[in-house]
Amino acid sequence: MVQLQLRAGVATLTLDRPERRNALNAELLSALGDNLERLRTDAGVRAVVLTGAGKTFCSGLDLSELQGDLSSSVQRNLERSDAFAALIAQIYRFPKPVVAAVEGAALAGGAGLAAACDLSVLGQGAVLGYPEVRRGFVAAVVAVLLVRQVGERRAKDLLMTGRSLGAQEALAWGLANEVVEDGQVLARSQELAGQLGSSSATALAATKRLLTTLPGMGLEEGFSAASLLNAWIRQSEDLREGLRAFSEHRLPDFTKIP
Repeated sequence: MVQLQLRAGVATLTLDRPERRNALNAELLSALGDNLERLRTDAGVRAVVLTGAGKTFCSGLDLSELQGDLSSSVQRNLERSDAFAALIAQIYRFPKPVVAAVEGAALAGGAGLAAACDLSVLGQGAVLGYPEVRRGFVAAVVAVLLVRQVGERRAKDLLMTGRSLGAQEALAWGLANEVVEDGQVLARSQELAGQLGSSSATALAATKRLLTTLPGMGLEEGFSAASLLNAWIRQSEDLREGLRAFSEHRLPDFTKIP
């Protein structure tokens, strides 16, 4: 269901259901969550790349499984929804950098996976979309991050029309960080993840935590949280190494710091 490759501190997780366009069923959601939990505590892993096998990044929730849930109880459907929401939150709050490598389509829950990652690299032929409304469904979970990233007006456009964006439009809307040639997406994503992973793991985790919480804060609360974090990081070993490296005209080595 999920293939794991480790190389030079970068873990690449590949959704591996190409025959189903990497649709998210319960087994795949569980496997992805389990792999992320293991990587979270692996000190040898500095960054993660998330991609899909075959020609599609991810087509969203498995509709055959969703159809089977139509006769399920409210409690069962809530459990399914909670499992998907937990995975999106797990990626979004993951303490290490996560880069989405998107070739082909990232639709519905698949677009949500890409949005949960810190950075996204798209191929020229990639498309992002939230077509749930056209099937009588609601893109509820993924809307939480989409509104944060593109604002209410653009979120309404995507969620209410169900239309898809090409790679360049997704880039212009802030739903991608880079667009590269098809076939070069994974290599570029792994290169980018390696660059991110060379920075301080402590500083990166703290930065991610701050950026996750700031949108829900008022101005004064935000400044207070930022000040506290700034004071805390001044006591870190990573900052000491970074300042030593600067004074010694060398690159810092954060990998040896516990």
